Amino acid sequence: MKRRVMLASAFSGLVAMGAVGLSAPAYADGGMEKCYGVAKAGKNDCATKVSSCAGTSKVDNDPNAFVAVPEGVCQKLAGGSTTPGSKG
Repeated sequence: MKRRVMLASAFSGLVAMGAVGLSAPAYADGGMEKCYGVAKAGKNDCATKVSSCAGTSKVDNDPNAFVAVPEGVCQKLAGGSTTPGSKG
Protein backbone atom coordinates (compact mmCIF):
# COMPACT_ATOMS: atom_id res chain seq x y z
CA MET A 1 0.00 0.00 0.00
CA LYS A 2 2.84 2.41 0.84
CA ARG A 3 4.39 1.75 -2.55
CA ARG A 4 1.13 2.66 -4.31
CA VAL A 5 0.87 5.92 -2.33
CA MET A 6 4.50 6.78 -3.11
CA LEU A 7 3.97 6.11 -6.84
CA ALA A 8 0.79 8.20 -6.87
CA SER A 9 2.59 11.05 -5.09
CA ALA A 10 5.51 10.91 -7.51
CA PHE A 11 3.18 10.90 -10.50
CA SER A 12 1.20 13.84 -9.10
CA GLY A 13 4.43 15.77 -8.61
CA LEU A 14 5.50 15.18 -12.21
CA VAL A 15 2.12 16.30 -13.51
CA ALA A 16 2.26 19.45 -11.37
CA MET A 17 5.78 20.26 -12.60
CA GLY A 18 4.60 19.88 -16.20
CA ALA A 19 1.68 22.24 -15.60
CA VAL A 20 4.01 24.86 -14.13
CA GLY A 21 6.28 24.58 -17.15
CA LEU A 22 3.35 25.12 -19.49
CA SER A 23 2.22 28.24 -17.65
CA ALA A 24 5.50 30.08 -18.34
CA PRO A 25 5.28 32.60 -21.19
CA ALA A 26 6.13 30.86 -24.44
CA TYR A 27 7.80 33.96 -25.90
CA ALA A 28 10.51 33.68 -23.24
CA ASP A 29 11.88 30.76 -25.26
CA GLY A 30 13.84 31.56 -28.40
CA GLY A 31 12.03 31.58 -31.71
CA MET A 32 8.75 33.06 -30.44
CA GLU A 33 7.25 36.52 -30.81
CA LYS A 34 4.27 38.42 -29.45
CA CYS A 35 1.44 38.67 -31.98
CA TYR A 36 -1.11 41.39 -31.20
CA GLY A 37 -4.66 41.59 -32.49
CA VAL A 38 -5.34 37.88 -33.02
CA ALA A 39 -6.22 36.60 -29.54
CA LYS A 40 -9.76 35.45 -28.82
CA ALA A 41 -11.49 36.94 -25.76
CA GLY A 42 -10.04 35.40 -22.62
CA LYS A 43 -7.21 33.63 -24.48
CA ASN A 44 -4.47 36.29 -24.43
CA ASP A 45 -0.98 35.66 -23.01
CA CYS A 46 0.17 37.95 -20.18
CA ALA A 47 -1.01 41.47 -19.47
CA THR A 48 -2.41 44.10 -21.84
CA LYS A 49 -2.57 47.87 -21.50
CA VAL A 50 -5.95 47.58 -19.78
CA SER A 51 -5.69 44.26 -17.90
CA SER A 52 -3.14 42.83 -15.53
CA CYS A 53 -3.00 39.13 -16.34
CA ALA A 54 -3.32 36.43 -18.96
CA GLY A 55 -6.76 35.36 -20.10
CA THR A 56 -8.42 38.66 -19.25
CA SER A 57 -9.01 40.25 -22.64
CA LYS A 58 -12.70 41.07 -23.02
CA VAL A 59 -13.05 41.08 -26.82
CA ASP A 60 -11.78 39.05 -29.75
CA ASN A 61 -8.85 40.53 -31.69
CA ASP A 62 -8.03 43.24 -29.13
CA PRO A 63 -5.14 45.18 -30.72
CA ASN A 64 -3.41 45.40 -27.31
CA ALA A 65 -3.72 41.69 -26.39
CA PHE A 66 -1.18 39.19 -27.68
CA VAL A 67 -0.46 35.50 -28.00
CA ALA A 68 2.98 34.00 -28.47
CA VAL A 69 3.56 32.48 -31.91
CA PRO A 70 6.65 31.17 -33.72
CA GLU A 71 8.66 33.98 -35.32
CA GLY A 72 7.37 34.92 -38.76
CA VAL A 73 3.87 33.50 -38.23
CA CYS A 74 2.26 36.73 -36.98
CA GLN A 75 2.68 38.49 -40.33
CA LYS A 76 0.76 35.64 -41.98
CA LEU A 77 -2.26 35.96 -39.67
CA ALA A 78 -5.14 38.25 -40.67
CA GLY A 79 -5.03 41.25 -38.35
CA GLY A 80 -1.76 40.17 -36.73
CA SER A 81 0.84 42.74 -35.72
CA THR A 82 4.10 42.57 -33.78
CA THR A 83 3.37 45.94 -32.19
CA PRO A 84 0.50 46.69 -29.79
CA GLY A 85 -2.38 48.91 -30.79
CA SER A 86 -1.97 48.52 -34.56
CA LYS A 87 -3.62 46.23 -37.04
CA GLY A 88 -2.04 44.17 -39.82
